[in-house]
Amino acid sequence: MSNSKKNFQICFIAFDVIFIIIFSLLFHLSRPITSSLVVYVPQGSIGEIITYLDAKNFNLSPKLDSLLLRLIGKPQKGWVNIANTNLSRGDFLYKLSHSKAALQNITLIPGETTEIFLEQVATSFTLSKEKLLQYFYENAPLKDGIFVPETYHIPRGISEKHLIHYLLGYANEYYRNMALKIFGEYDAKKWHRYLVVASIIQKEAFDASEMSLVSSVIYNRLKKNMPLQMDGTLNYGKYSHTKVTPQRIKEDNSKYNTYKNIGLPPQPVGSVQNAAIFAAIFPKTSDYLYFVRSKSGGHLFAKSYEEHKKNINKLK
Repeated sequence: MSNSKKNFQICFIAFDVIFIIIFSLLFHLSRPITSSLVVYVPQGSIGEIITYLDAKNFNLSPKLDSLLLRLIGKPQKGWVNIANTNLSRGDFLYKLSHSKAALQNITLIPGETTEIFLEQVATSFTLSKEKLLQYFYENAPLKDGIFVPETYHIPRGISEKHLIHYLLGYANEYYRNMALKIFGEYDAKKWHRYLVVASIIQKEAFDASEMSLVSSVIYNRLKKNMPLQMDGTLNYGKYSHTKVTPQRIKEDNSKYNTYKNIGLPPQPVGSVQNAAIFAAIFPKTSDYLYFVRSKSGGHLFAKSYEEHKKNINKLK
């Protein structure tokens, strides 16, 4: 066989191979993919991002789609507006690199309960409060106090399910990292107890400066097997902004009523700032067992009931 014929055959085979590769890539890119309207893209390499999305049931190929993204462009970090729930794989990969989601801010105030916060979220983002609460209770390790109080930048068009998973995922990483810095390990049961104490401190303390003293009163009363008798524990769930009256104390038979029950409430009673968590972990050493709100806004602390009554009479 002449060299020219051999070269022709080689070129023909090479053309076939290239054609097959191109056809396979086009077929791969044209395959349908199901997506949410907005997608969260974490920081990391292209391979790490594709692996993350594949683990989130986007059915991507870690090797091939990573290669294609290197040609199309590196994905943007944060929320990406996919806009359609059914599109081709090529369109999906392109939007990962070229689209950004329109963001809207929502702030969780320290002390606010999850139920009230999700009601605000539902109103702001036109979502279902019932679905938000359903996904939250199905996936959250605690019924309250698990979300980190801060301002969140949430994309318009996010679903109830994805929003809850995002907020819980952020909280889990946030508190795990905090626990590792303080204790060198993350013990979920131990940490959740601190969140319960911190949530009471958050409700009761006038400001961060007296949180460690309020914390000492909580632990001192627990050690003496005394009921906490703190109004803040009755501002749980939907009662976040309900005034605690003698009638309310009398009628509430839940375990959150620390006038009727000894010990801590079964769950946190609201979100907590870092200062409240540190106060729960590092209470001030004191013999205080009582405190009452003063006219200036802070509290007067007392070691005995007699001293506590004197403080109350002073305020009168």
